[in-house]
Amino acid sequence: MSLTDTRESALGAYLRDRRTKLDPASFGLPLTRRRTPGLRREEVAQRANVSATWYTWLEQGRGGAPSADVLDRIARALMLTDAEREHLFILGLGRPPGVRIREDESITPRLQRVVDAFEFCPALVKNAIWDVVAWNRAFAVAMMDYGAIPPDKRNIMRMIFSDPHVRSAQFDWESVARFVVGAFRADVARTGSTAKVAALIEELSQHSADFERIWRDNDVQGYGGGVKRIRHPILGLIALEYSAFAVDGRPDLGMIVYNPATPDDTARVRSLIESSKS
Repeated sequence: MSLTDTRESALGAYLRDRRTKLDPASFGLPLTRRRTPGLRREEVAQRANVSATWYTWLEQGRGGAPSADVLDRIARALMLTDAEREHLFILGLGRPPGVRIREDESITPRLQRVVDAFEFCPALVKNAIWDVVAWNRAFAVAMMDYGAIPPDKRNIMRMIFSDPHVRSAQFDWESVARFVVGAFRADVARTGSTAKVAALIEELSQHSADFERIWRDNDVQGYGGGVKRIRHPILGLIALEYSAFAVDGRPDLGMIVYNPATPDDTARVRSLIESSKS
Protein backbone atom coordinates (compact mmCIF):
# COMPACT_ATOMS: atom_id res chain seq x y z
CA MET A 1 0.00 0.00 0.00
CA SER A 2 1.42 3.39 -1.02
CA LEU A 3 1.63 6.45 1.22
CA THR A 4 -1.18 8.06 -0.79
CA ASP A 5 -3.40 5.00 -0.31
CA THR A 6 -2.65 5.01 3.42
CA ARG A 7 -3.50 8.71 3.72
CA GLU A 8 -6.74 8.32 1.73
CA SER A 9 -7.75 5.39 3.94
CA ALA A 10 -6.98 7.40 7.10
CA LEU A 11 -8.93 10.36 5.72
CA GLY A 12 -11.96 8.18 5.02
CA ALA A 13 -11.87 6.65 8.49
CA TYR A 14 -11.57 10.10 10.10
CA LEU A 15 -14.52 11.47 8.11
CA ARG A 16 -16.69 8.50 9.06
CA ASP A 17 -15.77 8.87 12.71
CA ARG A 18 -16.56 12.60 12.79
CA ARG A 19 -19.83 12.13 10.88
CA THR A 20 -21.14 9.41 13.18
CA LYS A 21 -20.46 11.54 16.26
CA LEU A 22 -22.75 14.40 15.13
CA ASP A 23 -26.24 14.72 16.59
CA PRO A 24 -28.86 14.99 13.80
CA ALA A 25 -31.26 16.80 16.15
CA SER A 26 -28.81 19.69 16.53
CA PHE A 27 -29.11 20.27 12.78
CA GLY A 28 -32.92 20.06 12.81
CA LEU A 29 -32.87 16.68 11.07
CA PRO A 30 -35.43 13.92 11.77
CA LEU A 31 -34.33 11.07 14.03
CA THR A 32 -36.62 8.43 12.53
CA ARG A 33 -35.41 5.53 10.36
CA ARG A 34 -31.71 5.96 11.18
CA ARG A 35 -29.86 2.67 11.25
CA THR A 36 -26.56 4.19 12.35
CA PRO A 37 -25.66 7.09 14.66
CA GLY A 38 -24.76 10.53 13.38
CA LEU A 39 -25.51 12.19 10.06
CA ARG A 40 -25.98 10.34 6.79
CA ARG A 41 -23.34 10.74 4.08
CA GLU A 42 -25.75 12.59 1.81
CA GLU A 43 -26.57 15.03 4.63
CA VAL A 44 -22.90 15.89 5.09
CA ALA A 45 -22.47 16.17 1.31
CA GLN A 46 -25.42 18.56 1.10
CA ARG A 47 -24.06 20.72 3.91
CA ALA A 48 -20.64 20.82 2.21
CA ASN A 49 -22.14 21.42 -1.25
CA VAL A 50 -20.41 18.40 -2.80
CA SER A 51 -21.67 15.33 -4.64
CA ALA A 52 -23.05 12.65 -2.33
CA THR A 53 -21.45 9.97 -4.54
CA TRP A 54 -18.04 11.64 -4.39
CA TYR A 55 -18.28 12.16 -0.64
CA THR A 56 -19.11 8.45 -0.25
CA TRP A 57 -16.04 7.57 -2.29
CA LEU A 58 -13.98 9.92 -0.11
CA GLU A 59 -15.08 8.07 3.02
CA GLN A 60 -14.24 4.80 1.28
CA GLY A 61 -10.70 5.99 0.54
CA ARG A 62 -11.14 6.25 -3.24
CA GLY A 63 -12.29 9.80 -3.83
CA GLY A 64 -8.90 11.14 -4.88
CA ALA A 65 -7.19 14.22 -3.48
CA PRO A 66 -9.73 16.87 -2.42
CA SER A 67 -8.97 20.56 -2.85
CA ALA A 68 -8.35 22.88 0.08
CA ASP A 69 -11.67 24.61 -0.63
CA VAL A 70 -13.58 21.33 -0.50
CA LEU A 71 -11.85 20.28 2.71
CA ASP A 72 -12.73 23.62 4.25
CA ARG A 73 -16.41 23.13 3.32
CA ILE A 74 -16.39 19.59 4.73
CA ALA A 75 -14.77 20.87 7.94
CA ARG A 76 -17.60 23.39 8.35
CA ALA A 77 -20.21 20.75 7.49
CA LEU A 78 -18.82 18.46 10.20
CA MET A 79 -18.49 21.33 12.71
CA LEU A 80 -14.79 20.58 13.23
CA THR A 81 -12.73 22.50 15.74
CA ASP A 82 -9.55 24.27 14.58
CA ALA A 83 -7.43 21.31 15.72
CA GLU A 84 -9.74 18.82 13.96
CA ARG A 85 -9.72 20.95 10.81
CA GLU A 86 -5.92 20.98 10.81
CA HIS A 87 -5.87 17.20 11.19
CA LEU A 88 -8.32 16.89 8.28
CA PHE A 89 -6.03 18.95 6.02
CA ILE A 90 -2.96 16.94 6.99
CA LEU A 91 -4.77 13.70 6.15
CA GLY A 92 -6.28 15.08 2.94
CA LEU A 93 -3.41 17.17 1.57
CA GLY A 94 -0.38 16.24 3.63
CA ARG A 95 -0.10 19.76 5.03
CA PRO A 96 -1.92 22.00 7.51
CA PRO A 97 -4.43 24.57 6.23
CA GLY A 98 -3.48 28.14 5.54
CA VAL A 99 -3.45 30.47 8.52
CA ARG A 100 -6.71 32.33 9.03
CA ILE A 101 -6.57 35.88 10.35
CA ARG A 102 -9.02 36.17 13.21
CA GLU A 103 -11.05 39.30 13.72
CA ASP A 104 -10.82 38.70 17.46
CA GLU A 105 -7.23 39.70 18.20
CA SER A 106 -7.36 39.02 21.94
CA ILE A 107 -5.29 36.27 23.53
CA THR A 108 -6.21 34.00 26.40
CA PRO A 109 -5.36 35.06 29.97
CA ARG A 110 -3.24 31.91 30.20
CA LEU A 111 -1.05 32.99 27.25
CA GLN A 112 -0.73 36.49 28.71
CA ARG A 113 0.47 34.94 31.98
CA VAL A 114 3.10 32.98 30.03
CA VAL A 115 4.31 36.21 28.41
CA ASP A 116 4.34 37.98 31.79
CA ALA A 117 6.36 35.16 33.35
CA PHE A 118 9.46 36.40 31.51
CA GLU A 119 10.27 38.98 34.15
CA PHE A 120 13.59 40.17 32.71
CA CYS A 121 13.17 39.02 29.11
CA PRO A 122 11.11 41.21 26.77
CA ALA A 123 8.41 39.18 25.04
CA LEU A 124 5.54 39.89 22.66
CA VAL A 125 2.85 38.10 20.68
CA LYS A 126 2.10 39.12 17.10
CA ASN A 127 -0.54 37.94 14.64
CA ALA A 128 -0.15 36.86 11.02
CA ILE A 129 0.01 40.42 9.68
CA TRP A 130 2.38 41.50 12.44
CA ASP A 131 -0.01 43.42 14.64
CA VAL A 132 1.29 43.22 18.22
CA VAL A 133 -1.53 41.78 20.35
CA ALA A 134 0.31 41.21 23.65
CA TRP A 135 3.57 42.12 25.39
CA ASN A 136 5.05 42.00 28.86
CA ARG A 137 6.34 44.62 31.26
CA ALA A 138 9.96 43.86 30.38
CA PHE A 139 9.22 44.66 26.73
CA ALA A 140 7.47 47.90 27.66
CA VAL A 141 10.41 49.03 29.79
CA ALA A 142 13.39 47.82 27.79
CA MET A 143 12.13 48.07 24.20
CA MET A 144 8.77 49.72 23.51
CA ASP A 145 5.60 50.39 25.47
CA TYR A 146 2.83 49.33 23.11
CA GLY A 147 0.33 50.41 25.74
CA ALA A 148 1.18 54.02 24.88
CA ILE A 149 0.42 53.41 21.19
CA PRO A 150 -3.13 53.34 19.78
CA PRO A 151 -4.23 49.76 19.00
CA ASP A 152 -4.54 50.43 15.26
CA LYS A 153 -0.90 51.61 15.16
CA ARG A 154 0.63 48.55 16.87
CA ASN A 155 1.91 46.98 13.67
CA ILE A 156 5.59 46.07 13.44
CA MET A 157 5.79 46.65 9.69
CA ARG A 158 4.24 50.11 9.93
CA MET A 159 6.59 51.09 12.73
CA ILE A 160 9.74 49.84 11.01
CA PHE A 161 8.95 51.82 7.86
CA SER A 162 7.18 54.91 9.18
CA ASP A 163 8.38 55.66 12.73
CA PRO A 164 11.69 57.58 12.74
CA HIS A 165 12.35 56.67 16.39
CA VAL A 166 12.03 52.96 15.64
CA ARG A 167 14.23 53.37 12.58
CA SER A 168 17.00 55.19 14.45
CA ALA A 169 16.96 52.58 17.24
CA GLN A 170 18.04 49.84 14.80
CA PHE A 171 21.78 49.14 14.74
CA ASP A 172 21.59 48.29 11.02
CA TRP A 173 18.21 49.44 9.75
CA GLU A 174 18.62 48.15 6.18
CA SER A 175 19.42 44.61 7.36
CA VAL A 176 16.55 44.68 9.86
CA ALA A 177 14.13 45.99 7.23
CA ARG A 178 15.13 43.31 4.72
CA PHE A 179 14.81 40.61 7.36
CA VAL A 180 11.35 41.65 8.55
CA VAL A 181 10.03 42.04 5.00
CA GLY A 182 11.28 38.55 4.10
CA ALA A 183 9.76 37.04 7.25
CA PHE A 184 6.54 39.00 6.72
CA ARG A 185 6.32 37.69 3.14
CA ALA A 186 6.57 34.12 4.45
CA ASP A 187 3.75 34.79 6.94
CA VAL A 188 1.64 36.39 4.20
CA ALA A 189 2.06 33.26 2.05
CA ARG A 190 0.75 31.11 4.91
CA THR A 191 -2.16 33.48 5.45
CA GLY A 192 -3.16 33.74 1.81
CA SER A 193 -4.42 36.77 -0.06
CA THR A 194 -6.92 38.51 2.19
CA ALA A 195 -8.31 42.01 2.10
CA LYS A 196 -6.38 42.92 5.25
CA VAL A 197 -3.09 41.66 3.84
CA ALA A 198 -3.59 43.41 0.50
CA ALA A 199 -4.57 46.68 2.20
CA LEU A 200 -1.50 46.63 4.45
CA ILE A 201 0.89 45.93 1.57
CA GLU A 202 -0.72 48.68 -0.50
CA GLU A 203 -0.51 51.12 2.40
CA LEU A 204 3.15 50.35 3.08
CA SER A 205 4.03 50.58 -0.63
CA GLN A 206 2.36 53.98 -0.98
CA HIS A 207 3.87 55.51 2.14
CA SER A 208 7.36 53.98 2.08
CA ALA A 209 9.64 53.86 -0.95
CA ASP A 210 11.95 51.65 1.12
CA PHE A 211 9.24 49.06 1.70
CA GLU A 212 8.26 49.07 -1.98
CA ARG A 213 11.93 48.67 -3.00
CA ILE A 214 12.57 45.76 -0.63
CA TRP A 215 9.19 44.10 -1.27
CA ARG A 216 9.94 43.97 -5.01
CA ASP A 217 13.02 41.81 -4.31
CA ASN A 218 10.75 38.88 -3.35
CA ASP A 219 13.13 37.60 -0.66
CA VAL A 220 11.76 35.18 1.95
CA GLN A 221 13.10 34.64 5.46
CA GLY A 222 12.26 32.35 8.36
CA TYR A 223 11.92 34.18 11.68
CA GLY A 224 13.44 31.44 13.82
CA GLY A 225 15.99 33.10 16.06
CA GLY A 226 19.02 35.35 16.03
CA VAL A 227 20.55 38.41 17.66
CA LYS A 228 19.00 41.88 17.59
CA ARG A 229 21.06 44.97 18.35
CA ILE A 230 19.31 48.18 19.29
CA ARG A 231 20.34 51.64 20.37
CA HIS A 232 18.52 52.18 23.66
CA PRO A 233 18.06 55.81 24.83
CA ILE A 234 19.23 54.93 28.37
CA LEU A 235 21.30 51.75 28.01
CA GLY A 236 23.07 52.61 24.78
CA LEU A 237 23.82 49.75 22.37
CA ILE A 238 22.48 46.42 23.65
CA ALA A 239 22.29 42.96 22.09
CA LEU A 240 19.35 40.61 22.57
CA GLU A 241 19.04 37.03 21.44
CA TYR A 242 15.55 36.28 20.19
CA SER A 243 13.61 33.08 19.62
CA ALA A 244 10.24 32.72 17.92
CA PHE A 245 7.61 30.22 19.07
CA ALA A 246 4.36 29.02 17.53
CA VAL A 247 1.23 29.20 19.69
CA ASP A 248 -0.45 25.78 19.62
CA GLY A 249 -4.08 26.06 18.61
CA ARG A 250 -3.57 29.58 17.24
CA PRO A 251 -1.53 29.29 14.03
CA ASP A 252 -2.21 32.98 13.39
CA LEU A 253 -0.10 33.92 16.43
CA GLY A 254 3.61 33.84 17.15
CA MET A 255 5.46 34.62 20.37
CA ILE A 256 8.92 36.20 20.33
CA VAL A 257 11.12 36.21 23.43
CA TYR A 258 14.25 38.40 23.70
CA ASN A 259 17.05 37.39 26.04
CA PRO A 260 20.01 39.70 26.78
CA ALA A 261 22.93 38.27 24.81
CA THR A 262 25.82 38.87 27.22
CA PRO A 263 26.28 39.14 31.00
CA ASP A 264 26.77 42.90 30.58
CA ASP A 265 23.54 43.22 28.56
CA THR A 266 21.75 41.12 31.16
CA ALA A 267 22.94 43.31 34.02
CA ARG A 268 21.95 46.54 32.28
CA VAL A 269 18.53 45.33 31.17
CA ARG A 270 17.77 43.84 34.59
CA SER A 271 18.87 47.09 36.31
CA LEU A 272 16.58 49.15 34.06
CA ILE A 273 13.59 46.88 34.73
CA GLU A 274 14.25 46.81 38.48
CA SER A 275 14.58 50.59 38.66
CA SER A 276 11.28 51.06 36.84
CA LYS A 277 9.48 49.27 39.68
CA SER A 278 10.29 51.96 42.20
